[in-house]
Parts: sequence; C-alpha cells; structure tokens
Amino acid sequence: MAIVKKRLGDLLVENGIISQEQLEEALIEQRRSKRRLGDLLISQGYITEQQLIEVLEFQLGIPHVSLFKYQIDPAITQIIPESMAKRYQVLPFMKEGGKLMVAMADPLDYFAIEELRMTTGFRIEPAISTRDELQRAIAKHYGLRDSMTQMMVELPSQEEIEETEITDEDSPIVRLVNQMIQQAVQLKASDIHVDPGENNLAIRYRIDGSLRTERLIPKQMQGFIIARLKIISQLNIAERRLPQDGRIKMEFDNKMVDIRVSSLPTIHGEKIVLRLLDLSAGVKSLDNLGFNVRSQSLFKEMIERPYGILLITGPTGSGKTTTLYSALSHLNQESTNIITVEDPVEYQLEGINQVHINPNIGLTFAAGLRSILRQDPNIVMVGEIRDTETAAIAVRASLTGHLVLSTLHTNDAISTVMRLQDMGIEPYLTASSLIGVVAQRLVRRICEDCRAPYTPTEQEAIMLQGHSIQVETLYRGRGCGNCNHTGYRGRIAIHEVLMIDDAMRRVITESAPMQEVREVAKSQGMIDLLSDGFSKVGQGFTTIQEVMRETVAH
Repeated sequence: MAIVKKRLGDLLVENGIISQEQLEEALIEQRRSKRRLGDLLISQGYITEQQLIEVLEFQLGIPHVSLFKYQIDPAITQIIPESMAKRYQVLPFMKEGGKLMVAMADPLDYFAIEELRMTTGFRIEPAISTRDELQRAIAKHYGLRDSMTQMMVELPSQEEIEETEITDEDSPIVRLVNQMIQQAVQLKASDIHVDPGENNLAIRYRIDGSLRTERLIPKQMQGFIIARLKIISQLNIAERRLPQDGRIKMEFDNKMVDIRVSSLPTIHGEKIVLRLLDLSAGVKSLDNLGFNVRSQSLFKEMIERPYGILLITGPTGSGKTTTLYSALSHLNQESTNIITVEDPVEYQLEGINQVHINPNIGLTFAAGLRSILRQDPNIVMVGEIRDTETAAIAVRASLTGHLVLSTLHTNDAISTVMRLQDMGIEPYLTASSLIGVVAQRLVRRICEDCRAPYTPTEQEAIMLQGHSIQVETLYRGRGCGNCNHTGYRGRIAIHEVLMIDDAMRRVITESAPMQEVREVAKSQGMIDLLSDGFSKVGQGFTTIQEVMRETVAH
C-alpha cells in the first residue's frame, strides 16, 4: 500500500480536530523536546489517541490492528532487532512474500519506515496500534528473550557464581534483570514476584491488583538472577537461610523508580518480591483520591483538627499510604512542624521530617514515636500501628495536643474501634482521642478504550436499588489490547468515612456491641464501602463484580 506523504499536523487541522494555533504551539514544543507530534498533542489534551487512530485510518487508509488478536510467530519478530523495535515503537506481525506488515505508534514516521526497509530488505506495510498495546506486545514478544538466549549460551554450568557475571553491565544476567524491571515499569506493575519452583523460576507481575505469570525461566538461571537482585538491593548474597529486606533506585525512560525488595527462603530457593514505586508520579491532591463529595468534606475537616488521632485502614495494597501522604501534603505549611516515622519512607516530601525505622538497631515504631514527641511536632504520622505499645503512645500523643495520622489493618471503619480495644486501649481513651477512621479499598477501573454500555440484569438492579442507586445503563469493558483483554485498566479507591461525634463517643465509652456502633454510624449518614462502590458502579467507573470482589471477600 502506497502512503500519501501528508503531514499529521496538517491532516488534523484539515479535519477540524485541532486549530492552526494549537498545531503551531505543539510544533514549537516538539522542536524543544524532540518528542513525536502525535504524543505531544495527546499529552497536551488537544486530541485523544482514538481520534489520532481514526484520522489515520479513515483519511489515509492506514489499517488499525489489535495485536492481541494475532498469534505472532517468533520468527517474524526476529526480522526486526529488539533495539529498533523499541526505538521506533514498532512490531512486525505478519509476512507475505516480500512484504512485512508492521504495527507502528506513528505510521507517518517515514524515516523509520525507510530504515526498517533498509534493515530488513522487506517492503514495509505500516499499520497503526495504540502506544500502550505496542509497549505490551514489544515487552511480550521481545522482552527477556534475547538476554535469556545469550545467558543459556554464555553462562558457565558451575554452581559457583563469578562476581563479574552479576556485576558487569554488559553481562546477560545484568541485562536480563534490567529488562525484567523495565518491562514491569512499562506495564505499570506494582510488584514483581520472582518465584522459585521445582523445575523453573516464574516471573510474575501484579498489575491493577491481579498477579499474572509473565515468564518461566529455566531453573539453572535461578542462582544468577537471585544473586544479581540481592547485589543491587544491597542484601547479603551469602545469607540464604534468613529473610532480608533491601531497596533499589533505578531510572527508566526518564522516570525515577524506587523499589523495595524482600527475600524469603523457600524449599526451592529464595523467593524475591520487588515492590515498585514510581517517584515521578508524585503525591496526589485530596481532589484526586476518589472520595465522594461528602466523604472528602469530612476527611478534610478531620485532618484539619488541631489534635486527635485519625486512622486509615484496609488490607495491604489498598492505597492507605497514598491517602496519608496526600493528607500530609495538604497540611504542609511553614508554620507547622510535621514529623513522620515510616517503614520505609516511600515519598520524600519537602519540608517534612521523615524517619526511617530500623528494628535491627532498636529503632521501632514505638521507639521512633517516643523520640519524635520530644521534637516539638504539631503533626505526627506513624506508618503503621502494629502493636499495643505503639497504639498507646499514639493515643497519648493525640491527647496531649498533637494530630496523629496512622494506618491499621482492619476490615472496615467500625471494626477499627474494636481493634483498638483488643490492643489494650481503654474505651474511654479511644472515645477521647479518636477523630475518625477512613476504611478504603482499590477496585479496578473499566478500561476507557473498550468501555461499553449494557442494561443491568434484574438481580443487578435489585442490588443497586438496595443502596438507593437507580440507573438504566451500566458499563463493562469488552477487553482490548490496551487492557490486556481484561476489560479493566487502572484502579479507583472506594471509601468508608466514620467521624467520631458525641453519640459515637458515648457508645464507644460504654463498650457497646459492634451492631449498635454500626447503627449509630448509619444514623449519622456514614456511607459504607459497598454503598460507595455501588455509587461508582452507577457512575460508570467500575463493575458490580469488582466491588463485590473487594468488599464482600474481605
């Protein structure tokens, strides 16, 4: 197919999608940043990726491909080198005689098309694919393959690991580990699990809260990969019998990524989990936490109190730390002394004193909290209340003129009151010190690219009506290449905000049963997790199944 050599900007102006002024502004920025014009226009909000695809497809006849529908032969991907595929964001997916069909993020990049033709000797037939889908496909079809092949050829079979093999930047092991982490960053994974099995080593990524196996690596590579991960996270490479914790800081695609590393001895060798934190994402504002209007108003009122204790609760990975950091960022002023004690310090906040606990030398949450109370703080943030001692000091601090923010592992806001009593805090102290509790979960968002309306079933309508939600249309994701055919992409928080008022203080002081506490909370208008989740279903953000999975299961 011959492509008419027309410039993208002119095409968009002709179709009335952007103005001439917007194009000129983007072209000035393009000369400065050297980014592709299409990417710039999307990032500036002038066009959507879907609009770009439609213009190229209907105006120039460039076909749009969904790569997940193709079973791509590994022999075809080998025609284009991995470095070139990543540089130009291209992936060959089909070959017919002397013609090579290539999915491209920018099918009007004639320089790239010409270089691909010169490199491969094929006539290049471009097709357009979304950038997210291309990145996933490139990671899947190239990913760790070349480094693994090189490792199998180059690495010795002896059990002793040579230091140069895991420290030399050109070593296949080093490249393999770097690619494994880079791929996880591109796929927006929150965790990488390196799981040793009896016959292989599984590399699994947690994306939007769900784990999936990305690669199975031959067992003989296990020792090399584990050793490399331990070296870069500054763990003791010789200690294989005890759990260890470490940290890595790496930069990929101009993004600074902070990685917490945990090793655990298992019967098949050491399991390593890497938790990824994108430092470039920054701290969210209160408006971007997903609170409904009433809950956000209550939360803001609670964190602006001069003293008392506010607890954020939920299981691991429910976004508690993100909410805490947003609260601290909101409260951060020159006239306020804010000190945190954390394990570990995740985001570094300007103007806030942050302490990283170290139990090995006796710097526990309790010891750290006791010390920082002598530093004249206005606001104290304790990463987590894990034991009775920390809970007692936190409560005492909140009663002596400090605002204390912390997290606790409980299922909902009401059970937090009971949990404090189980930890030995007297009911009258809980009632006097507690400002409020925020329980939260993260549910998967419906993918914007394949979101489709449907009429709710009778059972779904009854469930929603039980929470005062009446809608004629619900939404779900059909599944596409951008969401890895799951129908979901990204996550949104659902909340339950309990504010402690006089009526609530009375029932807490009287050690009333949980059901009575729940009834008082309901009478003051508390929106529980399920109701907030169903409200977000009605707004088209998520699905009933997703809300039920995160609330009823817990």
